[in-house]
Amino acid sequence: MTELSIGALAAETGSSVQTIRYYEKIGLLPTAARTNGNQRRYGPAHSGRLAFIRHSRELGFSIETIRALLDLCDAPDSDCGAADNIARQQLRAVEARIKQLNALRAELKRMIGECSGGRIAACHVIEVLADKSHAHCRAHHHGMPEPTAAA
Repeated sequence: MTELSIGALAAETGSSVQTIRYYEKIGLLPTAARTNGNQRRYGPAHSGRLAFIRHSRELGFSIETIRALLDLCDAPDSDCGAADNIARQQLRAVEARIKQLNALRAELKRMIGECSGGRIAACHVIEVLADKSHAHCRAHHHGMPEPTAAA
């Protein structure tokens, strides 16, 4: 592979130019070499590292966890127990999220199933959603964390 421009690297990896710049800025991706015209040039190591980051993000790993995994990659002779522990923690988080989503699905199905149609004034869905006490719900917050202001 020859050196790539940022646009070519983006096209090759399915990343956006902005994402590549961001990963470079926060130190997940090494700084690219520059041409005399000050254009970034990326090599095979950049492409491989970017693929690692993208796959890790697809599996739900946080930026800081990816940073820890990349640090492990940079020490290839170290024990892989740390990577295994990180993956196990991610699995536990995914399983907890699945449990939350299953509770949410069950509550939505129940809420919809109890709606008999008709007018909004008598709509069970609206009634449940408007109930501040959650008395109509089987589980308070349905196993989901409290929403944040940004959500």
